[in-house]
Amino acid sequence: MTALPPLSSILDDYELLDSEERYRLLIDLGRTLEPMPEPLKTDATKVRGCSASVWLYPTPREDGRLHFLADSNAAITKGIVALVLSAVQDRAPREILATDIPDALEPFDLSRQLSSNRTQGIPNMIDLIRETAERLA
Repeated sequence: MTALPPLSSILDDYELLDSEERYRLLIDLGRTLEPMPEPLKTDATKVRGCSASVWLYPTPREDGRLHFLADSNAAITKGIVALVLSAVQDRAPREILATDIPDALEPFDLSRQLSSNRTQGIPNMIDLIRETAERLA
């Protein structure tokens, strides 16, 4: 499994690219997500409100940190999922709750870079992450 790079590192690369190259960066980032087993892709793990199918499954670690498995059937959307997870992956629930995920993603200006169809599910995914962290904090 390849660890997701930190958001700051992704942003450093992202800011140097034009729109087309940013799409490629997101697609490549999506490829760094570890494979999500097919049996976990159920209605219960599906993120609502996404134009593409997105699944998110939390896996608490023995050390109390949260690790998320995620996937999408669309390459760019999968990259957006990986971008969101880069803000919270393998952190303690309290640390996740203290993170303003929308604020962390703001420098990427996704609403300007991508169609609204591609970004409409992001708040729902963030809500699921926060709900999981609250439950386990």
